Amino acid sequence: MSEQKIRFDDGAAYEQMMGIWSGLAGKTFLDWLAPPKALRWIDVGCGNGAFTELLVENCAPSEVQGIDPSEGQLAYARTRPGARLAEFRLGDAMALPFPADRFDAAIMALVLVFVPEPAKAVAEMLRVVRPGGIVAAYMWDMPGGGFPLEPLLIEMRAMEITAPRPPQREASRMEAMLDLWNGAGLENVETREITVHRTFADFDDWWMTGMKSPSLGPTIAALSPQDHAALKSRVRARLPAASDGRITYAARANAIKGSRS
Repeated sequence: MSEQKIRFDDGAAYEQMMGIWSGLAGKTFLDWLAPPKALRWIDVGCGNGAFTELLVENCAPSEVQGIDPSEGQLAYARTRPGARLAEFRLGDAMALPFPADRFDAAIMALVLVFVPEPAKAVAEMLRVVRPGGIVAAYMWDMPGGGFPLEPLLIEMRAMEITAPRPPQREASRMEAMLDLWNGAGLENVETREITVHRTFADFDDWWMTGMKSPSLGPTIAALSPQDHAALKSRVRARLPAASDGRITYAARANAIKGSRS
């Protein structure tokens, strides 16, 4: 597969393709963190605010700062009624625009594999939290087949169709995440798997949602009509439907948390 950069610029398309998945996994993630109320949070790589809104609604924070490199995503985030408490600004995960000890918790939701140097991002999250503060993340287990669009990826590989992939895909492995958190000097490091299920009205609903992926959608749109039809048929056969046509599919993420000494 190509190492071409994947850009997330369409907040509305991201919401349909991944925002719902993010919310499903994010709720379990926050339940696992079980943070106290009134914390100051930074959501690193907040995207269109799907997880930020969940954070505001479930954790009663005193402050939330959302950082992302895409103004298109941030524009969508600012429209979320449930995220009104949050402030959103352009920023780089590897050079956060805040002083040291600024927050009580730093979170990265479904972002780690898209950061060119994940260790720098973890070091920056550690830098901006106070002593005793939380540094945590969750990411689809891409090498382990946990990505929500894995059925599509399997059939694309079988047909030798290449598409851009995240630059640090291996960073989503649990062992790699542990290395990052332990290497940064975080304490009380814990991990868990998060498995969530999403139901689609039918195969066409699943397919059209997948086509909103900024990496896979354009690649598939550029296929010949014959290859497009063949790919769609192969994926349909891989996804069993219920008697009413609905498709329920599972995705799996790896989660990690630690505290600053």
